[in-house]
Amino acid sequence: MLSALDRKLFRDLGTLRGQVLTIALVVAAGIATYVTLRGTYSSLFASRDAYYERQRMADVFATAKRVPRSVARRIERLDGVARVYPRVSELVYLPFPGEPEPSSGLVASIPSDGSPPPMNGLEVMRGRWPEPGHADEVLLLDNFATAREIDPGDTLVALLNGSRRELRVVGTALSPEYVFALEPGNAMPEPDAFAVIWMFEDAASAVFQMEGAFDDLVLTLQPGASEDAVIDAVDRVLEPYGGFGALPRSKQESNYFLTQELLQLESMATFVPFIFLAVAAFLLNIVLARLIHLQRPQIAALKALGYPDLAIGLHYLKLVSVVVFLGSLVGILLGWWLGSKFTELYTAYFRMPLLRYQLDPQVALVGVGVSLFAAVVGASIAVRQVVRLPPAEAMRPPPPARYTRSIFERLGVMSLFGTSARMVFREITRRPMRTALSAVGISMALAILVAGRSGMDAFEHLVALTFQRAMTEDLAVQLVRPMPERVVGELGHLPGVTYAEGMRAVPVRFVHGAVHRDAVIFGRPDRLEMRRLYDTHGDEIELPREGLLIESTLARLLGVGVGDAIEVQVREGDRGTHRVPIAGTIDEMFGLQAYMHIDSLSALVGEERTVNTVLLDIDPAREDLLRRRLRARSGVQSLFSRTGLIARTRAQTGETWGAMTFILTLFAVVIAIGVVYNNARVALSMRSRDLASLRVLGFTRREISAVLLGELAVQVLLAIPIGLLLGTWMAEGMMAMADPERYRMTAIVSSQTYAFATAVILGAGLVSALMVRRKLDHLDLIGVLKTRE
Repeated sequence: MLSALDRKLFRDLGTLRGQVLTIALVVAAGIATYVTLRGTYSSLFASRDAYYERQRMADVFATAKRVPRSVARRIERLDGVARVYPRVSELVYLPFPGEPEPSSGLVASIPSDGSPPPMNGLEVMRGRWPEPGHADEVLLLDNFATAREIDPGDTLVALLNGSRRELRVVGTALSPEYVFALEPGNAMPEPDAFAVIWMFEDAASAVFQMEGAFDDLVLTLQPGASEDAVIDAVDRVLEPYGGFGALPRSKQESNYFLTQELLQLESMATFVPFIFLAVAAFLLNIVLARLIHLQRPQIAALKALGYPDLAIGLHYLKLVSVVVFLGSLVGILLGWWLGSKFTELYTAYFRMPLLRYQLDPQVALVGVGVSLFAAVVGASIAVRQVVRLPPAEAMRPPPPARYTRSIFERLGVMSLFGTSARMVFREITRRPMRTALSAVGISMALAILVAGRSGMDAFEHLVALTFQRAMTEDLAVQLVRPMPERVVGELGHLPGVTYAEGMRAVPVRFVHGAVHRDAVIFGRPDRLEMRRLYDTHGDEIELPREGLLIESTLARLLGVGVGDAIEVQVREGDRGTHRVPIAGTIDEMFGLQAYMHIDSLSALVGEERTVNTVLLDIDPAREDLLRRRLRARSGVQSLFSRTGLIARTRAQTGETWGAMTFILTLFAVVIAIGVVYNNARVALSMRSRDLASLRVLGFTRREISAVLLGELAVQVLLAIPIGLLLGTWMAEGMMAMADPERYRMTAIVSSQTYAFATAVILGAGLVSALMVRRKLDHLDLIGVLKTRE
């Protein structure tokens, strides 16, 4: 049996169904944003850790030119080392019929006895494990096999150490080492262009002439071991054998990109949902407080009938709880669905066997809890203000605001306006706080719209500056090893090449005090036309003739500035250590690197002027022929197309940012409409008696509409500049959350974004005005004439 208060609850929900629906949608938008982003982050994080643990991901990775197998036992005896796993790992090429150039790949050895690797284990997705004694049987990276439609049992042609071999693919596999599989020198993954082939160790050693030796080693650490100390010890052991410097798991290429993406997602999943929940909670507080304030006569009547304050308070808490429950239910379900779709975006680039969205109940509870708390606070304040009044006083309408002539009226300015405009002005000046809170609520919705779309603006700025102004070459040719500068001229005379330039990249370790960072120094001639240096503002930077030009974030991490000398440990060639002065800094969007004049860099590494990257401007009509000629040269390791890099960047980063921008924009539109509509409906409810009285006195519908909608227009117009400013600050906050060691996107808000956000708010105001105007046309004029005191 329902109590009288419960029946009243259902009547109120029916009467306020429009406002209940829009408030519930505001709650749903806030919760769905939180559940989507936070749930995606926790799903990726949990999947990565479970995968690494199950397949025994190594702690340290090292490569060298050729190392005797006996050295692996020396490394295993080092303090802090638990186990080592020496391997053979070599680059190969995979020609496919009808394609102008082969795909590249990596052969990695696995134990010849058929046992699983002791670390960095493989998970067979299709097919079976190779059988011992069958040298031609291999496992193929599942990403590549899927992209190329290669099935177990198919034959794969590979160029191994210059010889053509047919390999039998017996299975496809995934490895924690290649969750994010990148071709060496490439910045974006190409599933159909880079393969990993796992081959028995004896077969790989025979093909690459590595019998009794290895060129790749991974190891695990003992509990409590010092990672840095072990890496230094491994580097000392491998240095005579051409070691390239051991890396911790945190710097291993695949794990580094995955971890950086997780950190970026964590930042977004913290900052963005917090803003949404905070805005939704603020608006919920204001709107519900006003709705309950409108029920002042009903609360007074309940008190007069003997209902205690606690029962009345619980009644209204039920009302707001129903609203929050409806919004929470929709928000959680919508967040779960969007989170699943959002996680699917990552499966295209981060391949893990069990990567799927998992809704963490704690995530849902946090979103619901914040919304419910805000609703309860808003309702409690409003109810408390009413129940403190004696019933007789509460039944009467609130006393009118104190009337005073404003300075504009005393000066006669307001006489220039009509009656409706003067009434709007007086209402605003009498209740400035109500107008201010309404404007702030609308401005917050506008700010979310601006911040939500700013991500794509920043991404487009990054693409335009980095790939269309700074990088203008058609092809970048990565050489196997540094070669004399005359190779630039040789490649420049190939058919189809119109211009060629060369540059040198040297891996180094920067050391300053107790801080060090592994990075690359790019050696450039006096003017490199196809790779100009621009800072984040688009200003071209000149390369100093002497000293280092270092990326400003790298300089900040190392604690150095212009004029300081920094220790540079060269990680190739003579592997010498030098002190180099810092001649300048540059703000860039990608990576942590430094630049030197190529002559100074050549002197630093103790060699003649060499290059290992050649930039080509080409004739597009002859590109296929040129690619075949380049691939045929023994010194060419890989080719990278600028247009291909732009396409992959847009496909990966652009798709993720685009999806996030769409979600944020959609929810922001919902919040904007909910806020503006509820402001208009509450204003109508609070002033319906006054407006109906004006109708009785002879005012037309148009005139009373001008009074109410004029207030709404003022609120919206006040909110627009505030919202645009708040949105810009939010955008800056979002960009500041990006990981500075991967990329540094500038907060860019385009005029189109400002226009779109403003148009949405104005559109929401217009729709709300039309809906309120319909209500105004049906005011109860007879009821107004009845005395309520």
